[in-house]
Amino acid sequence: MTDRQFRAAGVIGWPIAHSRSPLLHGYWLKQHGIPGAYLPFAVRPGEVRAALRGLAALGFAGCNVTVPHKEETLALVDTADDLSRRIGAANLVVVGPDGSLHGSNTDAYGFLANLRERAPHWRADAGPAVVIGAGGSARAVIVSLADAGAPEIRLVNRTGERAEAVAAALGGPIRVVEWDARAQALEGARLLVNTTTQGMHGQPPLDLDLSALPKNAVVTDLVYVPLETPLLAAARARGNVAVDGLGMLLHQAVPSFAAWFGVTPEVTPELRALAEATL
Repeated sequence: MTDRQFRAAGVIGWPIAHSRSPLLHGYWLKQHGIPGAYLPFAVRPGEVRAALRGLAALGFAGCNVTVPHKEETLALVDTADDLSRRIGAANLVVVGPDGSLHGSNTDAYGFLANLRERAPHWRADAGPAVVIGAGGSARAVIVSLADAGAPEIRLVNRTGERAEAVAAALGGPIRVVEWDARAQALEGARLLVNTTTQGMHGQPPLDLDLSALPKNAVVTDLVYVPLETPLLAAARARGNVAVDGLGMLLHQAVPSFAAWFGVTPEVTPELRALAEATL
């Protein structure tokens, strides 16, 4: 094996010890017999530029980017695709042959791929979607739903001004709903998405009455620690299909691996079980 055959990639964030990405990419590298490595790097705020510019010198194929560096990364790369610019964040960086950095966003892909795997009957164009939260994850979810044909996206956030800003930036079929009207926003919806940290270990559950939500609606939570959030448990108890957030994490890694290592990997039950065992 020559040095040129060995490919390295990694993930930068602060903190980073919790990241499951090394487990996923390490699994695929071994599965496909690819000589390479995927490493976690704790990069402090203020050091992102230096970290990204060091990728080419170290011979890295690129890196993933997690919180809190996704927005800054988009501003620092040399080129970026339209999707990441619309979302306002890049979580994938690919180093070009000339050392230039290209930014992409795989969160939108991961969100839809997870939904389609776990709720294959769901269709984006079947009816309105309700999105709770207006942060970076919400932007990725909204863009993916709009591109997939959702006729209406009802955006609900505690701070109405932030929701209005997201709607103005993204355009499309977004309707901002006041926090106090969140329960009524569920009427006629075919999808409910929680993009907030509510329901995560150590956080209070999402305060949302599901009474108005149709029984044929799919409910998904981007939180995956725990896998079964209070929202998903409540949805399942009343007969809704509930989709946890772990699959989004697994699927969003697929385009990254393909970009660096030239092989499109699969999200298998074995890989999901490995990831679940770490939760």
